[in-house]
Amino acid sequence: MTKICFDDGNIRWYQLEGVDHASYHVCSVDVENSIVDVLFKFDANQRVILHRHHADYRTFVVQGELRLYRANGDLIEIRPVGSYVEGHAGGEPHTEGGGDQDAIVFFSNRGTDGMIYELLDDDMNTVATLGLHDFKALLEAQEPAVQPSRA
Repeated sequence: MTKICFDDGNIRWYQLEGVDHASYHVCSVDVENSIVDVLFKFDANQRVILHRHHADYRTFVVQGELRLYRANGDLIEIRPVGSYVEGHAGGEPHTEGGGDQDAIVFFSNRGTDGMIYELLDDDMNTVATLGLHDFKALLEAQEPAVQPSRA
């Protein structure tokens, strides 16, 4: 079977201040149904800020592998390209990042009461939160997505 490489050349990546080693592109925000779909690009062999999920989610690894770590740095799980995982709000604080190449992962966050991610410092203190309306504002601030051409 032929391997297909994912080309992200038409995706405009954005950075969040204070969130190193990751870029994002908000795909859609459905306020009425509390759904936020976002692509994250995690830098190879790096980890993002410690955080906790406050919404149920589904992930699909589009490129590379997603590595998840406990707050103490222990590796929890490696999700290879093509992995689809359903997770629930809550859970232990963790970091995540790419393997030996940048990882691109589609996240579909669902059923939130407003908060989606809680960002934490090393002492487990909340340093920031990202919620449904934050992602809506980020989406509105993005440049328009590349649209398919009509033949």
